[in-house]
Amino acid sequence: MRPDIYLVYLLLRLVSLTPLRTVHAVGAAIGRFSLRRGTRASRYTAVNLRLTRPDLTDTAQQELLTRTMEESGKSVTEMASIWGAGAPRALKLIRDVRGVELFDAALASGKGVIIAAPHLGCWELLNYWLCSRTPMAILYRPPRIAAIEALLRKVRGALAPEQVRAEGAGVRALYKRLAAGGSVGILPDQKPREGEGEFAPFFGVDALTGVLLPRLAARTGATVLFSFAERLPDGAGYRIHILPAPEGLASNDLKVACAALNRGVEACVERAFPQYQWHYKRYTAGDRPSPYR
Repeated sequence: MRPDIYLVYLLLRLVSLTPLRTVHAVGAAIGRFSLRRGTRASRYTAVNLRLTRPDLTDTAQQELLTRTMEESGKSVTEMASIWGAGAPRALKLIRDVRGVELFDAALASGKGVIIAAPHLGCWELLNYWLCSRTPMAILYRPPRIAAIEALLRKVRGALAPEQVRAEGAGVRALYKRLAAGGSVGILPDQKPREGEGEFAPFFGVDALTGVLLPRLAARTGATVLFSFAERLPDGAGYRIHILPAPEGLASNDLKVACAALNRGVEACVERAFPQYQWHYKRYTAGDRPSPYR
């Protein structure tokens, strides 16, 4: 590991010694500061909230924006804490798991399991929990700084998932793993490249939606479950949620399947709306007018 990356690792370890309530308080303050500064993230978040919650009054919109930016800040500081703590200690922060029977039944079926994990709550802690129950492979895009991969392997330790690159050989590996009854994790709300997705409603507004997960489900017959780790108030810890997939997700009609996929993400988000990563430019694609300009 490079010396500078190792220094980052040591800093993460120091952060992990701080109580979670304090870590979250610092994160919330960072989020409010970002909002006051009018950062790009806060502007994009405001646009997304207006698009997805159009019936709210201006006052309610502003209150939701503040809460959402606070949660966004918490997601940054808690990541440092979770990584620094290491998987065994981080897992002790989980207070409750809702829907674990769905996960256990899916594993027992032997048909393969696809975990759809949106950008919601603390997804790194969700990774730890999933990998503590069964070997997992996750589809990912390599970080721009290659040395970050070494850091991730260090902090994740024995509960690190197998990382499969989002390219041809990696996708084939996912099919093979599911066919053998294994488990994979995919971000269902990752914006696809131009020409690689389908438009489907997401909170009432068409968004370019990835087709890989529905195709995997249709071709392998694997069970699809949605999951996220909800951040509890006042640094009390986390609650894991596991939800069934909406009907139609494995349809061969990709428009039907992508609409179902987005409904699954919505069902998760509605349980912890401000904890979703609303600063992504989800509603831009092709020659459509951008609402973020």
